[in-house]
Amino acid sequence: MSCGDGPVIYRGAAALEAAVGEELGPTGWLVVDQSRINGFAEDTIDHQWIHVDAELAADGPFGATIAHGFLTLSLVPYFVNRLRRIEGMRMGVNYGLDRVRFPAPVRAGSRIRASSRMISFQQLEDAVQIVTRTTIEIEHGGKPACVADLVARYYPEDNV
Repeated sequence: MSCGDGPVIYRGAAALEAAVGEELGPTGWLVVDQSRINGFAEDTIDHQWIHVDAELAADGPFGATIAHGFLTLSLVPYFVNRLRRIEGMRMGVNYGLDRVRFPAPVRAGSRIRASSRMISFQQLEDAVQIVTRTTIEIEHGGKPACVADLVARYYPEDNV
């Protein structure tokens, strides 16, 4: 399913359960420039040369500086919010990750986008839990930059 007209809206738990297996996306492209990489390095205190030193990185294994894997991962909520919106819930919380892989590096200046698919739904006592697999691709890349299974819990509005 395309997201050309904005995010798909799911209203309540039944709609989420019915959406298991549905592919959403891809999103539009997002440029991962050196400024974004440097900002992430500052925020996480991770200044490894493959991320922030263009001169050294040019002669390194990737031929340029690359985004931190966790920077790419941190963009999953940005992309998922462009693919879907969940209504009829009081709140949603990030419960964690089941699996994350970084098959290919994101070189500075690359464009990335994402597709997403809900892979499981579980009714809990006071919430629903969903697992969403998001794949971030690199423009003209052969392998994805990131594949992450995000676990989230949503609490219905009537559970106050």
